[in-house]
Amino acid sequence: MDYNFTEIEKKWQKFWAENKTFRAEDVSSKPKYYVLDMFPYPSGAGLHVGHPLGYIGSDIIARYKRHKGFNVLHPMGYDSFGLPAEQYAIQTGQHPAITTEQNIARYREQLDKIGFSFDWDREVRTSNPDYYKWTQWIFIQLFESWYNKNTNKAESVKLLISEFEKNGNKLINAVCDEDTKLFTTENWSAFSEKEKADVLMKYRIAYLGEAFVNWCPALGTVLANDEVKEGLSERGGHPVERKLMKQWSMRITAYAQRLLEGLEQIDWPESLKESQRYWIGKSEGTSLRFKLANSPEEIEVFTTRPDTVFGVSFVTLAPEHQLVKNITTPEQKTAVEEYLIKTKNRSERERQADVTTVSGVFTGAYVIHPFTQKQIPIWIGDYVLAGYGTGAVMAVPGHDSRDYAFAKHFKLPIPEVVSGGDLTKESYDAKEGKLINSDFLNGLEVKDALKKAIFEIEKLGIGKGKTNFRLRDAVFGRQRYWGEPIPIYYKDGIPHALSENELPLVLPEVDKFLPTADGEPPLARASSTWKKDGTYDYETTTMPGWAGSSWYFLRYMNPTNTRVFADRKLTDYWQNIDLYIGGSEHATGHLLYVRFWTKFLNDLGLITANEPAKKLINQGMIQGRSNFVYRLRDSNIFVSKNMVGKPIEERELIRLNIEKNDPQVVAMNVDVNMVENDILDVVAFKKWREDFSSAEFILEDGKYVCGVEVEKMSKSKYNVVSPDDICQKFGADTLRLYEMFLGPLEQSKPWNTNGITGVSGFLKKLWRLFFQNNALSISEEEPTKAELKTLHKTIKKITEDIERFSFNTSVSNFMICVNELTDQKCNKRGILEPLVILLSPYAPHIAEELWEKLGHKESISCAVFPPCNEAFLVEDSFNYPISFNGKMRFNIELPATLSVPEIEEKVLGLQEVIKHLNGVSPKKVIIVPKKIVNIVV
Repeated sequence: MDYNFTEIEKKWQKFWAENKTFRAEDVSSKPKYYVLDMFPYPSGAGLHVGHPLGYIGSDIIARYKRHKGFNVLHPMGYDSFGLPAEQYAIQTGQHPAITTEQNIARYREQLDKIGFSFDWDREVRTSNPDYYKWTQWIFIQLFESWYNKNTNKAESVKLLISEFEKNGNKLINAVCDEDTKLFTTENWSAFSEKEKADVLMKYRIAYLGEAFVNWCPALGTVLANDEVKEGLSERGGHPVERKLMKQWSMRITAYAQRLLEGLEQIDWPESLKESQRYWIGKSEGTSLRFKLANSPEEIEVFTTRPDTVFGVSFVTLAPEHQLVKNITTPEQKTAVEEYLIKTKNRSERERQADVTTVSGVFTGAYVIHPFTQKQIPIWIGDYVLAGYGTGAVMAVPGHDSRDYAFAKHFKLPIPEVVSGGDLTKESYDAKEGKLINSDFLNGLEVKDALKKAIFEIEKLGIGKGKTNFRLRDAVFGRQRYWGEPIPIYYKDGIPHALSENELPLVLPEVDKFLPTADGEPPLARASSTWKKDGTYDYETTTMPGWAGSSWYFLRYMNPTNTRVFADRKLTDYWQNIDLYIGGSEHATGHLLYVRFWTKFLNDLGLITANEPAKKLINQGMIQGRSNFVYRLRDSNIFVSKNMVGKPIEERELIRLNIEKNDPQVVAMNVDVNMVENDILDVVAFKKWREDFSSAEFILEDGKYVCGVEVEKMSKSKYNVVSPDDICQKFGADTLRLYEMFLGPLEQSKPWNTNGITGVSGFLKKLWRLFFQNNALSISEEEPTKAELKTLHKTIKKITEDIERFSFNTSVSNFMICVNELTDQKCNKRGILEPLVILLSPYAPHIAEELWEKLGHKESISCAVFPPCNEAFLVEDSFNYPISFNGKMRFNIELPATLSVPEIEEKVLGLQEVIKHLNGVSPKKVIIVPKKIVNIVV
């Protein structure tokens, strides 16, 4: 009976769907296990073979945990709001909802073909109103909350208002805007409704305020820092500029310390945790104010090295700093304006990362040094970020590498104030050494000088010791259509939150998906009836892509609840994710925001969990294996790879009508689906593009050999391999095993379809263990010791492999096992039945089919994972190599339990040994138990 994977896989996929085999139970006596993949954005291109890598890994764990007796929650959904669908809508006029629905249908078809054990009854889509109702509800909770530093958590704004009414804000210890002013109870009572709203906005966790944003004119929207690469939008490659705009933002900075501390409690990759630590960027230091020369205004800086205050030789402002225009002198105005235009398009992330480019301009203005009273020049430099600290730095070029590079470039003084370095070569940044040229700090070690400097700064009232974070509040509003409407309306210019019974605020229909003529977001195109109570304007920006993904793991616990975002009993049961798998590119985006929202919901007592996921694995990337053809310049002639650079034979010149022998070629990507084992299907190539229909080829041995290179898998490189094609040709189980076999889950590795035949052959070999002469042939005999050893050795290794997520080594161990059982001609139920369960997490279709053929009525997913019996792994005997003077002559099998004297007695009594000794007594017999016997003569 042949292994017909096509029929088998269709049969079991249908069975699983109809019987809801993988449905998680909300009430169970079993221990729970929640395994989740980062849900995909459903793009029009569908899945390529790189996408399922993490899904296969998580599915192996989900199936394994079911075998181990866990109640497993393994859901899937779609992060279905996104720019691509909106861009397509702008180009074609087709509503993003239609495009998204079509793309989801395609994804679902592909996912089903691979045989994932998802609980599809729990599917969520962030673009469905019944889902984003609760995203809007969470936004309202954020809007109605403030962060109390005394209790170190978010609390209701109602408590804040109550305190204002009793005591003003003098006793409030909150995370709020830096320009928040003190007011009394009387002041609060006298404030107008608008003034009260403005004060509260300075405290709200979700707030409307001015912020520098990444504005992309071509896309007509604000982009997050992680959506900008080298000054261009990640999506589409459009120019991005820094712009001060009124924006809805999230006060994630309130959670900076807790986000840092929480990293110590979770089992996430250290490199990813380090990325978050750097992004949050905690630093201890002091604020310090420098008075402007000839002006009452001051520039405040934040520094982690107040000990070096006497080494300040200039002050540098970020290009966006509010004082730039005010302090620039007429003589420097043109130069400053030109510089501001030049730096406008560089994102903060790019400016942080670029440590080699030095640029800046002098403002013409000066500050007064707070201790020496000397004038210090004020410069502008884009290495200073408006979003970090105060947007101004006291430049100490002798002891800071970026200040040093700036000073060297512009020939500014480089004073030395800490001994130990050579400033002719580089800055001395180490926090050790004695202070010099520093007045009252002279002779102190750096550690003591830091304390002394802060003391003097605070004594003079020109600054204060403080903790600073690089993390900035997250810009939340987006000027686009396809996103969650922000549930806010405006009455007399004051933003108000909708009540819960008014949710969801559904996306309105618009005539175009573009901003209005005067630059308003697309929602401003909605009809005049799209108003609160038919009167008050709604907010016209929408939420960012990360909003719906910041809480989706909770909705999977209770996806159909219409009363709450998730029933508290269920969130208490499922808690948080036990295993989360997804890409490391989300380190400072989704994975930071989901931690923030989880902590916020915990603060309000809505959930028990304080972190979204206990363990996180970042799967590597499956890279494409590109193929190339080589086209002779200015011709339609293609040269086989190994003929490139060689003179073309005269007969070929005549055949191809080439006038001169000039073999210069241009390499071109070719569709890998018309290449097999790097040999081009020239007929398919000529049909591929119209301009290639008349192509001619210079072959080698009658074949056209393509070039090869490992690159990112993408449509533009024609190296995309569809999982559909692999499933059709080799089967889903082969695809699953092969993706795991390629290498460790966390590492990137190249795809090579040529190597898949080995895995395909392994499954056929496994199948043959169960059949003889096209009929099922299973023996009920007791297994031999050798067979039991093979089985239990495999159980031990597979269990260990799965527990440490080493799926690639599991595939190798399966192959070794099947080879040994084939050699042993084993067809015994006592061996093959446990083996099928072992294989089930990896190759579920063939496992289900063989399980059924073994006489079982229930799905194999209900079977208990076989335990390893270590007794079968104990060696009964050992095959000793017998050597004479170090030269091995023969082997002898001896019981493994023999002592050294017993081994010596047995060996010396052997006829072969007596023959080799030829009557000579050995000088020494060296015995290493279970290793060697060496007879020295």
